[in-house]
Amino acid sequence: MPCPCLNCSLISTLRRAVLGVNTARKFLGFLLLACAVFPTTPAGAQARPAASLQGPSAPVIQGGISDPSIGPKVEALLRKMTLEEKVGQLVQYSAGQPTGPGTGRTDYKDMIGKGQIGALFNITKAPDSNAFQRIAVEQSRLHIPLLFGLDVIHGFRTEFPIPLGLASTWNPVLVEKAARVAAREASATGIRWTFSPMVDIARDARWGRMAEGAGEDPFLGSAMAAAYVRGYQGARLDAPDSIAACAKHYVGYGAAEGGRDYNTTEISEPTLRQIYLPPFHSAVNAGTASIMSAFNALNGIPASANPFTLKQILRKEWGFQGIVDSDWTSVAELIPHGIANDGATAARKAFLAGVDMDMVSSLYHDHLAHLVKTGQVSEADLDQAVRNVLRVKFALGLFEHPYADETKEDAAMLRPEYLPLARDAAEQSFVLLKNSAGPAGQPLLPVSKSVGKVVLIGPLANDSANMLGCWGALGRAEDVTSLQAALISHLGKENVHSSKGTGISEGSDQEMGDAIATAQRADLVILALGEDAPEMTGEAASRSKLGLPGRQQELLEKVVATGKPVVLILFSGRPLTLPWAFENVPAVLAAWFPGVQAGPALVRTLFGESNPSGKLVVSWPRSVGQEPLYYNALNTGRPPDLPDSDSKYVSRYLDEQNSPQFPFGYGLSYTSFRYGPTEIGGKQLKASALNTGLHGGKDAVLTVTASVTNTGQRAGEEVVQLYIRLQGTSVAQPVRALKGFERVTLAPGETKNVRFSLSPDAFAIWNDHNQFAAEPARVTVWVSPDSAQGLPADLEIVP
Repeated sequence: MPCPCLNCSLISTLRRAVLGVNTARKFLGFLLLACAVFPTTPAGAQARPAASLQGPSAPVIQGGISDPSIGPKVEALLRKMTLEEKVGQLVQYSAGQPTGPGTGRTDYKDMIGKGQIGALFNITKAPDSNAFQRIAVEQSRLHIPLLFGLDVIHGFRTEFPIPLGLASTWNPVLVEKAARVAAREASATGIRWTFSPMVDIARDARWGRMAEGAGEDPFLGSAMAAAYVRGYQGARLDAPDSIAACAKHYVGYGAAEGGRDYNTTEISEPTLRQIYLPPFHSAVNAGTASIMSAFNALNGIPASANPFTLKQILRKEWGFQGIVDSDWTSVAELIPHGIANDGATAARKAFLAGVDMDMVSSLYHDHLAHLVKTGQVSEADLDQAVRNVLRVKFALGLFEHPYADETKEDAAMLRPEYLPLARDAAEQSFVLLKNSAGPAGQPLLPVSKSVGKVVLIGPLANDSANMLGCWGALGRAEDVTSLQAALISHLGKENVHSSKGTGISEGSDQEMGDAIATAQRADLVILALGEDAPEMTGEAASRSKLGLPGRQQELLEKVVATGKPVVLILFSGRPLTLPWAFENVPAVLAAWFPGVQAGPALVRTLFGESNPSGKLVVSWPRSVGQEPLYYNALNTGRPPDLPDSDSKYVSRYLDEQNSPQFPFGYGLSYTSFRYGPTEIGGKQLKASALNTGLHGGKDAVLTVTASVTNTGQRAGEEVVQLYIRLQGTSVAQPVRALKGFERVTLAPGETKNVRFSLSPDAFAIWNDHNQFAAEPARVTVWVSPDSAQGLPADLEIVP
């Protein structure tokens, strides 16, 4: 039978993701809920096997948008609809807290009664959603229910780590469980659609929305994309606690020039297909009910008016049957983009390119019916867009169960059984960046139980609100246990002293002086520094400087100058350029924004009850001038390590190293691991056989193994990673590309042989004819702890 491990599953997903150029409270109740929310997973498994992608069509998923029983229902309803009612299904407005520039409309109730609105969002209470829904179901002619949406990004009321942190767990099963909790909470309010997951590949830390995604790698990103979709949508979309997923932002949004949000992107088609598209196709393969078109222009054509990506790839090649929703006013933004001079033209271009639903700009409402009547848009095309919307509504069971149960809303939120999962997610997301010797000659972390007086300094030490990160949905500061509160609970108030030191962006000399005086009395100083989550991370939060904001660097240096041992905890939505800190601070932990269980998770980690296992999903820069920075780069013709080369005339900086501060996949533990040689199950593969396997569903063609030994004194989890490189191909390939990973738990002294099985997909590329195929090549394979280490093994692909 096919191998169920993550690498095999995802390679199958990735292969077709880059397809051809044109182509609780009682105990029993607790147990039942826990089983439903947190399904068991086979030991060692990281993701379910991906559905077969042997053809261009997305797999049929019973209970999803591709369920064949939905089609006849859609057609029967479509035949009854007037032109205006059809257009109405494609119109979407925000009726709550805005997340972008508004339309000024307030006549939603009247429009709903006339069948002129298909979806609303930013409504977060069951009574409010039900009130609107009653108008649609009981007063409109055809009784078509509304679809309510919200940006449920990393939790609804129970907030988990930001997506960048969740991805740093390298644990898709955990991510799926977190998404399931979010779905249960959100659906209790009537929200049945989330604008998540964000699956944009992010290679530039200046871009604020890096915080919302899974980093720079398409293989890992694909694993996370599918996990979110499975978690949100559950076993069946029509289950009352399932919500429709929306993979965004399609496509190339994360490649914004200069890391400046909404900026232009220029991406070659091979790079688009090999790097940026795979996570989206993974989401489609997992059954996502919707896709959101992006703000950016891609190679000169705005993504919300791009028929090549929206129709050719998404619909024809991938067989996607769900909704394509515009981003907030991205249809209207075709005018400032410069490809439309008026609203009617913008509506026509977006619609004909494949955008089904117009979010907020109101241009479909204003112009689409007229465009059909005048022949500029065919009614057949209009019908197809309406089918896509109705299909999702039927799949969600909205016609049978349109209302939220208001009596169950409050009980669904922040349930006690969700908190251990939130804490576990936070603990697994932490990345230990440095842990050098303290005064006793031992690594500073974990902190000894006999530590003495601890001084906690920094603007984020007791900042509960910031722990929720950007896009906190209904998360509340009072839901959060801060680092300071958890530390006092653990050590006692008499052993913990705190001082703010400075604000995030500004501070006074008095605050600074008080903090330094307090630090002088410490046996250990813990510094909690970083970014302002809502202001400096997420959308519209690009930064040209990636150091600590305000006076935090000054505070850091003055605290270190006291000579006290210092642990630095970084709260951020991106890697920060802190060369001084990494040179002078003995212990540094990247905590991202960890969610409601921030404090308990951090204290358990600091004191060794939890052993860090997180790994970076982005390359950590030394300086901002290195950006964009990513591990899977091309080698160039003049790499700096080329033998016998002139040291001047190579691809390098005069004033900075090429290498990152920490590479992709990096993360320390309180124990240590030793990797044995990479061993492969053969020395030769045939390109012809690989290509046959690409189209014939052939299983694993190569096994790769390596022994991993825990050489330390503590049990620990290690994320074992597999990379390959292809040389001699028609198109240059990255110096390394991730093709598998596995989390393993090892007791002190224990050794495990970690085995990966590679299918033909792992060896196929987009060639010089823009075809996805295997070619003769020299192959290097590494099993390693990160993208910069490992012992290589070589094989050859012959014709």
